[in-house]
Amino acid sequence: MSTPTTVIKTAQTYAKDLGERVIWTFLIAAGSVALAAGPGDMFNASLWQTVGTAGLAAVGSLVKGMLARAFGDKNSASTVSGV
Repeated sequence: MSTPTTVIKTAQTYAKDLGERVIWTFLIAAGSVALAAGPGDMFNASLWQTVGTAGLAAVGSLVKGMLARAFGDKNSASTVSGV
């Protein structure tokens, strides 16, 4: 059975994890767009540039998760401590 303390800790852990994922997804996707289409042409990307951007974002997310595990908690892909 959950105690109020457990529920609060779980909610805090969830909030930290969600916040980290949102921030890292934004940073990786923005960097991927700049790399795939170029900063001056990012609003006129072709189909293949868009697919490339999605692939770069996925690879960036994979690398970030692997680095987080290597340098942080071995049972988490999060860089935030306690998640």
